[in-house]
Amino acid sequence: MSSIDDIKAKYEAIKHSMHERGRRLWAAAEAISIGWGGVKAVHEATGIAQSTICAGKRELEEGQPGPSARVRRSGAGRPPAVEAQPGLLDALKQLVEPATRGDPESTLRWSSISLRKLVAGLTERGFKVSPTTVGTLLKEQKYSLQANKKTHEGKQHPDRDGQHRYIAVRLAEQHGLGNPVISVDTKKKELVGNYKNAGRDWRPRGSPVEVNVHDFKGELGRASPYGIFDIFRNRGWVNVGMSADTAEFAVESIRRWWRDSGSQYYSNPTELLITADCGGSNGYRVRLWKVALQQLADELGFCITVCHLPPGTSKWNKIEHHLFAYIAQNWRGQPLVDYATIIKLISATTTTTGLKVTAALDENVYPKGRKVTAEEMADLRLDVHAFHPEWNYTIHPRPPAETDSRIDVSGTVE
Repeated sequence: MSSIDDIKAKYEAIKHSMHERGRRLWAAAEAISIGWGGVKAVHEATGIAQSTICAGKRELEEGQPGPSARVRRSGAGRPPAVEAQPGLLDALKQLVEPATRGDPESTLRWSSISLRKLVAGLTERGFKVSPTTVGTLLKEQKYSLQANKKTHEGKQHPDRDGQHRYIAVRLAEQHGLGNPVISVDTKKKELVGNYKNAGRDWRPRGSPVEVNVHDFKGELGRASPYGIFDIFRNRGWVNVGMSADTAEFAVESIRRWWRDSGSQYYSNPTELLITADCGGSNGYRVRLWKVALQQLADELGFCITVCHLPPGTSKWNKIEHHLFAYIAQNWRGQPLVDYATIIKLISATTTTTGLKVTAALDENVYPKGRKVTAEEMADLRLDVHAFHPEWNYTIHPRPPAETDSRIDVSGTVE
């Protein structure tokens, strides 16, 4: 007679290659070959229940089914949870998408549902399920964890598409004439100091850059990067301000771009076309923006045309995707410890499509709250366009005799 150790050794060698029915029949065959006491011996050696071994013996005595037979008898195993507990699926859907969505008094808040909380909610309703079962049911119903998707823009301006088309026509027109066309905007203000900067960078494992915990205000203040993107030349120029982001600062940035870069490429322009957002320091309602542009037009000796993007479309401004996005990628994970580091990281920004960027530090102080008088507005040589004059206008240079400066755009009022 085979010893229990021999049976155990054989079972360990073959158990992983057999399914449930195969193990049952093998155990029964071993018990039959041992004879009296075989069922108990096989049970002690393998741990297979004696009732299971006896069931296998009956199957062998009745005749072994063919290879295509079921492993279990028809109807064996637990019924699906939704069949055993009617109403379970409807109750789960009500918890995931409650009619009182967002109501803090509801049993479960829609914004913080987890499998554990769903199980608790179903238990309160008299159902008995596990987190695994709930997860399976959600997947079967095509549910998944999803973040919010920005699609609702509120009330869109009826001429939004028309303004974009108008800007496209003006861009092509000025480019064909060989005039400069730029997109301008202020990038997000950045804390200057040893603070965390969003993103990750390659470093030796276990040695991240250590930064300050608190960042309520920068050790050296905040940097205001104002960008100018030369659309058709694929060139960027960034004026990094240390003061407030005002209209004077915005126009001074354009002035510096022209002196450093624009004038080197455009030898004899007749007009400068600027595309800008509707708000911010270069917004269409900012009177100081127009007064400062008038001063710049007087200095340059040619017209400056501004076309504002319609409300709600600031992210469509070309500078956002063609310049600022790459600057953010280039300095990701790098603490902006000082202004020199900011200038270096911006200037090192390039792309495979040929983008090159120049950056400079602007140490001027631009006071907030500068008021523009009605006389200054009346002195502007401002021509509004027929299509949305509030968004599209041209500022002509004044004759030399009329250019007595009423404002110094570097920040000092005369």
